Amino acid sequence: MSISRQALVIKLGGSSAGSPDLTRWVAAIEQAGMPVVVVPGGGPFADTVRRYQPRLGFDDEAAHEMAILGMEQFGLALVSLGRRLVKAKDRGDIQAAWSRNLIPVWLPRDVALGAPDLRQDWTVTSDSLAAWLARRLLISDLCLIKQIDIPEDATVDALIGAQIIDESFTTFVEDGLRVHVAGPADLSTAAFRLTDGRAPGRRVGDMAELKAAS
Repeated sequence: MSISRQALVIKLGGSSAGSPDLTRWVAAIEQAGMPVVVVPGGGPFADTVRRYQPRLGFDDEAAHEMAILGMEQFGLALVSLGRRLVKAKDRGDIQAAWSRNLIPVWLPRDVALGAPDLRQDWTVTSDSLAAWLARRLLISDLCLIKQIDIPEDATVDALIGAQIIDESFTTFVEDGLRVHVAGPADLSTAAFRLTDGRAPGRRVGDMAELKAAS
């Protein structure tokens, strides 16, 4: 049975791995006053896969699985940095964490690999996987934490065009998913907003709004 409660999926970008902001984001997330699922980015672990693919010649399907393993590596690092963060592989683990007032960090390999609606290539990154998970769990709010501050008038398609969000993202943000993007400038208010049950950052146009405006 799907989770259909007020909750938030937070994708914590792997680019934060090399930033002093990382521990501040972890501290802010742990103040969350509503159920939260953290989706880790791939960060330097996925970057290593990208760098060595042309050298070793492995195909995109292999690279996709290796990048997902990179997400799991970053996820394990996040768990070790927090007090409320725990590993979660599936819906049951997520629900169990929430029942203990803990914050699950999703390790995607077991559920995402082989999913028929997920392409096995570089068009699907942790952004799309976070949106896919939100839709799968019937969670209506998704926050993407980036190491860049976006313009006030940013839209999903503009962020895809700027390669800030991956190109498969639009496939998974239909049906009213509310997308928020937070950057370094949002850190100062992130803990307060999360404690109050609100997503940090600013909301960007969803697909329904984009179609209405076109």
